Amino acid sequence: MKNDLLFRWILIPFFLLTFGTSSTTFSAETIKIGIAGAHTGDLASYGLPTVKAAELIANSVNTKGGILGRKIQLIIEDEACKPELATNVATKLVSQKVDAVIGHICSGATKAALRTYKDAEIIVISPSATSPELSLSGQYPNFHRTIAPDDTQARLVADFALKTLKLKKIAVIHDKGDYGKGFAEYAKIFIEKSKDAKVVLYEGITPGAVDYSAIVQKIKYSGADAIVYGGYHPEAASVVQLMRKRNMKTIFISDDGVKDQTFIKVAAVAAEGVYASGPKDTTKNPLAIAAINEHKKAYGTEPGSFYLNAYSAMLAIVNAIDKAKTTEYKAVHKALRNHSIDTPLGKIKFNDRGDAIGVGFSMYQVKNGIYVELK
Repeated sequence: MKNDLLFRWILIPFFLLTFGTSSTTFSAETIKIGIAGAHTGDLASYGLPTVKAAELIANSVNTKGGILGRKIQLIIEDEACKPELATNVATKLVSQKVDAVIGHICSGATKAALRTYKDAEIIVISPSATSPELSLSGQYPNFHRTIAPDDTQARLVADFALKTLKLKKIAVIHDKGDYGKGFAEYAKIFIEKSKDAKVVLYEGITPGAVDYSAIVQKIKYSGADAIVYGGYHPEAASVVQLMRKRNMKTIFISDDGVKDQTFIKVAAVAAEGVYASGPKDTTKNPLAIAAINEHKKAYGTEPGSFYLNAYSAMLAIVNAIDKAKTTEYKAVHKALRNHSIDTPLGKIKFNDRGDAIGVGFSMYQVKNGIYVELK
């Protein structure tokens, strides 16, 4: 009972964002929000938490009167983090006249879909697409994200490898994708700027390959003290397992594509000791506690990766539409930049590039089967 009262007290401020009216009389016209990402396949553990976050907020907002007297309608589309499918999903969501999109999840898929949304003037807020190109280029003014970009993440990883772990010889490996390669390229640049360390191997691997013996052998012969890997958990798990089977003690450091419990589950004992960057731990934030408890109550499980980022993205679009008093693109775009919102990530709003102000990364290490934030 105490937790329930706390939960209700915490949620009141950001679910009753003066949403026009508290009346339960709805307009027949809904506010359509597309939820796009990987909902099946190896990377579903990244996408499904976004679906659940969106469902929880939509249900709560609709129960409390909707936005501008209109219910939220979610249109959920799966693209399995594949760019070719993401383009089709974007076209489908545009044809259904969505007012905004929460997603996509992977950087490559996001990039593939963005031009379609841009041409249709549809706001996109991703909880997890970290490629700097998506915002730095300026060609996608409709794009926003509730996670810091890869250049920020790569600098953190490089500094951790060089200044904290004091490493001298580093192999930088990536999965050739927009996300993994982009992260690796920035990490390589930051490492090479150091006078005390060098990149002894820089190479890409093929996602989904049956055997990674060749790259593991190259890593061994390079004499690397550590690997900095850019990519997702399936390939990372395979490489780490093979390294440990060959008794290689090489330190493994990666990105938020590996900072996922699925990696630990698949890599098993080989995951122990692995380092990865990921969104800062805000689970002691009262709003984060409430959002996590809400997920547990509704679904009976702990939320997965990027859940709090997705929850915050959904809150941001709801708040922006409410402040703009319309779903019209330019007004909502302006509201996202001019109005802050309290979220499980803290108080955020978006800068002129669409990056959320007030979010960042931390380093984590697998200890006793779970990722622990390093202070």
